[in-house]
Amino acid sequence: MQVSDPRGRSVSLPVAGPAEGRRPRALRRDEVTAAEWGDWRWQLRHRLESLEDLERFVDLTDDERRGVALAPSLFRIGITPYYASLMDRARPDCPVRMQVIPVAAEENVAVGEYRDPLGEDGLMPGGVRSIVHRYPDRVLFLALDRCAIYCRHCNRRRMVGQETGMIAREELEAGLDYIRRTPAVRDVLISGGDPFTLSTEKLEWLVSSIRAIPHVDIVRIGTRVPVCLPMRVDEALTSMLRKYHPLYVNTHFNHPKELTEEARRACERLADAGIPVGNQTVLLRGVNSRPDLIETLNRGLLKARVRPYYLFQGDPVQGTDHLRTPVGAGIEIMEHLRGRITGLGIPHLVIDAPGGGGKIPIGPNYVLTWGPDRLTLRTYENKTVTYVEPAERDCRCTYDET
Repeated sequence: MQVSDPRGRSVSLPVAGPAEGRRPRALRRDEVTAAEWGDWRWQLRHRLESLEDLERFVDLTDDERRGVALAPSLFRIGITPYYASLMDRARPDCPVRMQVIPVAAEENVAVGEYRDPLGEDGLMPGGVRSIVHRYPDRVLFLALDRCAIYCRHCNRRRMVGQETGMIAREELEAGLDYIRRTPAVRDVLISGGDPFTLSTEKLEWLVSSIRAIPHVDIVRIGTRVPVCLPMRVDEALTSMLRKYHPLYVNTHFNHPKELTEEARRACERLADAGIPVGNQTVLLRGVNSRPDLIETLNRGLLKARVRPYYLFQGDPVQGTDHLRTPVGAGIEIMEHLRGRITGLGIPHLVIDAPGGGGKIPIGPNYVLTWGPDRLTLRTYENKTVTYVEPAERDCRCTYDET
């Protein structure tokens, strides 16, 4: 079957099944040894990347087949066998499947969607490819351009997983030099790509180099590895990381289905190493866009010692209109959470402003009126209360000791 890609070129839609006489490679848990399945390097080497691989795990729809055919001109496919094992074979509405298998809608670019939705390319100081400096006191350090899996909602799909080559050592050195000569930087977030897919030795070189900069207070690492490659969080990794406190990890669970026993253990290993773990959920249409799903997810995260940190409105990256939710859906979820779950389980609902404006918190409005001496507020049960302001409103602090 012939289809057209976004550039008008004719491409063939592949058919299912391995080539005649060729045995399909071992990808499923029941086809390999426990040692192989539990080896994170084996998982990365055997990521599902083709229609033939995907057919081993799911019954693809015509819509998904077209997405797979178009993927080479859109965004790379890559799924660890572990994460693929969580997909429902028969149901295309499976929340895991929807996050990693492309569909034809990805070729459509909606109004208000961008190649670089957060304007990161324009925030790289002096052309330093490894640094994004958006806020005065912190920088994003792009350590690599590879991930364990490639999420269809990725806001860096322009650079992650592309055939542009790894970020070179010289570019990483340039990033470290920028931080050293910028004393305003107190907080460094290592991301990419996924830093936990680096070797432990290379990641330690990077973390230790940042930690050695006197004006850097904290180091953070953004990773989806606990979700899609939990066996990577091993003793060697956690023993290395615990040497560089204060260190924080933010991960990316989107649905309760992802909170497997293996994933929980990975999070608990990080917590046992003294590393606070936060979670950043992206709202995705048909995946987690129901209040009860987010509540269940956040309860499960807290049990795994992970703090729900951000609930993100989907970034308007090209080809993701079918996955993004209306802003009202997020506000409805926040209304549901308040009063039903501990405050520890209530994240910040934010829109990351297009063009590099930073994170903007949004949510339900609980302030009904604000007068000169009192406020009228509503509770989570929609009851009205009055709060009287203090008579003295001068909030200056006179004690100063530095």
